[in-house]
Amino acid sequence: MSTDTVDSHAKWKRDLQIPHALLADTRHEVAERYGVWVEKTMMGKTHWGVARTTFIIDQRGTVAKVFPGVKVQGHSAEVLAALKQMTGTGKRGNGETRD
Repeated sequence: MSTDTVDSHAKWKRDLQIPHALLADTRHEVAERYGVWVEKTMMGKTHWGVARTTFIIDQRGTVAKVFPGVKVQGHSAEVLAALKQMTGTGKRGNGETRD
């Protein structure tokens, strides 16, 4: 989810062949509720924007893990590892990790 427009999401989804739904929070209502709509400064100018953050939300709707200050490089692997740890996937009964 981002505060980008529905049209920009549709283009991004099409260009990158993303198979899942992308959500647009154009009025930044969700971003505000999650505390990630923040004042930022770039090149001496102040503006409002999203603090790039990943939230893992469990099946009950509870925020299970938060990754603040996300850097794209390596982040998907970090999230996948956290999901595997939370769900117990990737582990055998003896504690060994599957490939």
